[in-house]
Amino acid sequence: MDEGGLLGGKFLFKKLPDGLLDKTRVRCTICKAEFKYHRSSSSLAYHLRAKHPTESTSTGPRQSTLQEYGACGRITKNVREKVTNSLVVWIAKNCRPVSIVEDDGLREVIRAASGDECYNLPSRGTIVSRLHTLYGDQRAQQSSKLVQVRNVALTGDHWTSVNNDNYLGVMAHFIDNDWTMQSFALTVSKTEERHYAEACADHFLNVANEWKIKDKVTTLGTDSARNMVAAARLLPFEHMPCMAHILQRTVTVSLNDSAFERALAKCRKIVGHFKHSPANAQELKAQQAAHGHQTEPLVQDVPTRWNSTLEMIKRIQRNKFGLTTILTQQNSKVTMLTDQELDRLQKLEELLEPCRYVTELLGGERYVSCSMVLPALCHLFRIMEPSDDDPVYVLRFKKIFTTDLAQRRDSSNLTWLKIATALDPRFKDLKCLSKDERREVWASVHDLLMSETDAHQPSAQTTEEPSPKKSKMSICLLGSPDSDTEEEEDAIDCCLNLYKAEPKIDIGECPLQWWLKREGAHARLAPIARKYLSTPATTVPCERLFSLSGHIIQKKRASLSSDNVNRIVCLSNWLSSAILDTTFVFSIGRGPCDTSNLLVMSQEKQWCAWFQHNFILSRVIYKLLFVHSH
Repeated sequence: MDEGGLLGGKFLFKKLPDGLLDKTRVRCTICKAEFKYHRSSSSLAYHLRAKHPTESTSTGPRQSTLQEYGACGRITKNVREKVTNSLVVWIAKNCRPVSIVEDDGLREVIRAASGDECYNLPSRGTIVSRLHTLYGDQRAQQSSKLVQVRNVALTGDHWTSVNNDNYLGVMAHFIDNDWTMQSFALTVSKTEERHYAEACADHFLNVANEWKIKDKVTTLGTDSARNMVAAARLLPFEHMPCMAHILQRTVTVSLNDSAFERALAKCRKIVGHFKHSPANAQELKAQQAAHGHQTEPLVQDVPTRWNSTLEMIKRIQRNKFGLTTILTQQNSKVTMLTDQELDRLQKLEELLEPCRYVTELLGGERYVSCSMVLPALCHLFRIMEPSDDDPVYVLRFKKIFTTDLAQRRDSSNLTWLKIATALDPRFKDLKCLSKDERREVWASVHDLLMSETDAHQPSAQTTEEPSPKKSKMSICLLGSPDSDTEEEEDAIDCCLNLYKAEPKIDIGECPLQWWLKREGAHARLAPIARKYLSTPATTVPCERLFSLSGHIIQKKRASLSSDNVNRIVCLSNWLSSAILDTTFVFSIGRGPCDTSNLLVMSQEKQWCAWFQHNFILSRVIYKLLFVHSH
């Protein structure tokens, strides 16, 4: 190619007789045609496309147009809106601070992913405004769910943040028309009054009125604090004490002044010796690796942390050889447990392990738990029965445990628990109750059916038109006024007998699925079952809500307003319906201390509506994503 070529050498400047180049005229190297050149190659390119189309594609590099640059280099307005909305959902769902949009690292990540080097993150004001809009939309969706149901159960508790502010968390629980257990947060509101019973009752009433569900609330679940119990008496709702709090309080009472206290005190000293010294902790890791054990720290028991005493005992038992070696080499004042004390701890572990299973069993919010309370407590009473092989200190622990648990059981809402157990097709034989109690339960269900029937009877409407005169023959044929009542009672008895005749389902099956398939056959009993089975057995859902709040209200975010805290916590709860949940299915054992019959089965929470209808495939995906990764 000559030095003066144009368009990739397809055109050359014309040579003059003296050997110089004429910059005003060019010649086509293909067809030898001459053209005038005025610093623009448009006419030359047109010539190539018209006369030589095969040669017009290789005309060399060119500058991109503005439209081409915008399409390739910068994201469009619609994509930018999607990115902003995704950031809002991410911040709300994962409890990220709004100030994260000022992070240079996040901006560079989005620039690298989108290919737009000029992209800038939205401002904090934009994110806050979108959060408020998202909260309004999500709140409207949750309100529409509450409008479609007849009965709603509430759970509530108080929580203190790191900056010493008190918050009240309230959650709603109900069974929808598809017989699916629904549970979500209503509020995490800041309270400034002292927690007297009247103030607590007013707070719960305000929440119910704000969501327009006061006439639908059936039960209020709280812990057994005196102010909460007194507040529940002032409210027109049934009170459901938290069974997990009751059980853990019984464990604490049984451990106090017991023969296990001395061994537990030594355990606490051993744990403190390794937790307060990084060097000791490193030696423990080396011993665990030498013995082929899993690397794990020791756990200190805390009175307010459920099952922490059991976990402390189990970790010391697993690492007893390594602990003995380290304490012996160090010649420390902290001594290792003796064989007798280790034997006592082993027996205590066998006593506390069923309590842990029951606590986790009753703490779910995505499955029916209220109907499992009485069978679970019956199982614990059976385990705590005295045995001829029990030492004196074990007999004493069992006696204190059963006495305290029986008192707390009797002070709970037994009537509601018994009816819920009867309406669960897994436990409708009521073997956890005596025969007299069974008759009382079915009589209560009979009365509920009568009340349900009376509530749905059409009211008599008076009209101005005179009623037609009845003949003497029709008056004689009329039965007594009690005939309708007798027929109604016969129909109710038939309804109850039909339900009792149904075969009991397996312990691992879902009672809600059973009611979904047989709602038509038990149309009168189904609304009552939906009402009683929707009540959770514990206030653990509120405890989980406070754990979420603790991730939001931190030392660096202590200045968040209470309204923003409420919005972010509720949004995170509403948007996080795809997080894995673990449920525990309870199987009643026969022999004392037989914990092998406590079956634990993992069950996935709803990832989406598609997974609901493809349960087998969802389990396969869960195993691929989680089980094999661990």
